[in-house]
Amino acid sequence: MVAKKDDVLAAVGPRLRALRQEHGTTLSGLSETTGISVSTLSRLESGQRRATLELLLPLARAYRVPLDELVGAPPTGDPRIYARPIKHSSGQTILPLSRQATGLQAFKHLIPAGPTQRPDPKTHEGYEWLYVLSGRLRLVLGEHDIVLPAGEAAEFDTRVPHWFGSASGDAVEFLSIFGSQGERMHVRARSTR
Repeated sequence: MVAKKDDVLAAVGPRLRALRQEHGTTLSGLSETTGISVSTLSRLESGQRRATLELLLPLARAYRVPLDELVGAPPTGDPRIYARPIKHSSGQTILPLSRQATGLQAFKHLIPAGPTQRPDPKTHEGYEWLYVLSGRLRLVLGEHDIVLPAGEAAEFDTRVPHWFGSASGDAVEFLSIFGSQGERMHVRARSTR
């Protein structure tokens, strides 16, 4: 069944509100980033203002999501994820590996070779699972200072102060799965016998 245009447009406001809350930003912070007034953003989220391309483009850029995700466009049948790298001031590059902006999200992290950095633990809502693909990842988690070599995994509540970086100054690649509402990974393995 094809969604009616009015139904699709009515769903944009709640989707925008969920994205903003997930990113932990305020209407005024989003206004500074996008140049859209606070009142317009508020009316968009509440459904009192109709979404237009001129309003949605800066919001898609701010949230780093495809425009079709903002409007809930039907899937095209193309299963590929077109990751837009997110560069951090620390030099780390993060590649989103999932389409959705809510629920569980998957990322590939690339930490380039370079001098080891001083840990600066942060906290936020959620739960994270890490798997090291290559290199040696240093994970500072609360009172723990752990080095994870390739093939090892860790999971933790992100409300515990945490930080990760290269343990030795060499490049590190790892995967992470993050749930903003505290969803935990459930790994099930079957015996091969």
